[in-house]
Amino acid sequence: MPKMKTKASVKKRFKTTASGKIKVAQAGKRHMMIKRSNKFIRNARGTMVLSEPDTKIVKKFMPYGL
Repeated sequence: MPKMKTKASVKKRFKTTASGKIKVAQAGKRHMMIKRSNKFIRNARGTMVLSEPDTKIVKKFMPYGL
């Protein structure tokens, strides 16, 4: 059997933690930042862990993990 392919977009956007959770960058920080409050910008810094339902969807696109 040939290997299953990992989605290229998933490779670029997500990383897995040692416990199997999915890390992703915070959304909403690419443009139109003038409208955003300083509190939003500060809280959206760094990465976050995806919720369980979203994790199930993303893991389907990376059959061998990342």
